[in-house]
This record gives sequence, C-alpha cells and structure tokens, in this order.
Amino acid sequence: MLTRSAAGLLPLYGLGGPAMAQTERRASKAELLAAWRKSGGVLLIRHAATESGIGDPPGFVIGQCRTQRNLSEAGRQASRALGAWLQAQNFKPDAVRSSQWCRCQDTARLAFGIYEDWPALNSTFAGQGDPAAQQQALRERLQALPAGRTEVWVTHQVIMTGLTGAYPGLGEGFVVDRQGSLLARGDLAA
Repeated sequence: MLTRSAAGLLPLYGLGGPAMAQTERRASKAELLAAWRKSGGVLLIRHAATESGIGDPPGFVIGQCRTQRNLSEAGRQASRALGAWLQAQNFKPDAVRSSQWCRCQDTARLAFGIYEDWPALNSTFAGQGDPAAQQQALRERLQALPAGRTEVWVTHQVIMTGLTGAYPGLGEGFVVDRQGSLLARGDLAA
C-alpha cells in the first residue's frame, strides 16, 4: 500500500494500476531527485554501462576486478557525471551502499566518492547468492529507515527487479519508499 505522500507522486510520474511497475514513464533526473527529496527512502541504481556481455566470465572472483565484467569508459563517465550533477544540486545522500561486484563499487565510488559494501545488494544472477534472504534484508533495512533519510543502493538488475517488479536499464535509478514501492524511475546516465 502506498503512503499518502507516495500516492501524491503517482500522477506526476504516470504510476498507478496493476501494471504500475512495467508501464510508468521515465522521469528526468530532476524529477527523480525531486521525488527522492520529497519522500526520502532509497535511490536504487543499477550499475552504469559495462563492457559487453551478460553476467561474469567463468571463475570470476568477488574482490578481483580483473576476473569480472567491469564498467566501460562510457559507464565511468556517466558515473562521474551523475556525481557532479548531484553535487551541483547540493544533494548528498545520508549513506551509499554497494554490491561487492567491482562494477557496482566503481559506479558508487565515481558518483559519490565513498560507499559501504553490503552483501544483500550482491547479484543473485545464475544461482548466485540467496535471493530470498537478500530480499528480506533489503526490505528490513527499508522499513527501518527513519523518515526523511536518503540512501543510495548501487546494485544489479536482478536485485532491483526482485524488490520492485520493474526491469531497470544500465545506469537507471528507482526511487523506492520504505515498503519497497516504486515511486519514480529514470535514466541517471542521461
């Protein structure tokens, strides 16, 4: 169920109805930031653009970037640009958390300067991790957020889809409330 403040954002972003997670329009970065400032909660970010491929090479190791699919130059540039844009808006989140995958850490570091690793944001693609336990940890953290607190969680498509039911593109952001409801979404790389 959406809160009254969240429900007030639905018309602005074209959200509502049973197909909400799949049919809403994409907000501009400014609209996304306005929704986040108004509602608090979490800005989920799918890592920025990567080198071509899906998943990671066989035998990849968390903590060893050379074994993983990493950000492309375009992804690094987009991450830096997002950080510069947020700084120009005088907006700094209260916390930045990241998956332990290098492409997520690099997105967080280049955009925000600092981040904290959080295994609950790790990918569950191709049988990795524990999807149910990770989703439970995310929901518990969301529900425990104090009103008005803003956090960034840099993660993967499978985590964002598992939480919201919506499919993010590379570098896309979702503003979610304390119940995990999708309030707004937009391309942060634009």
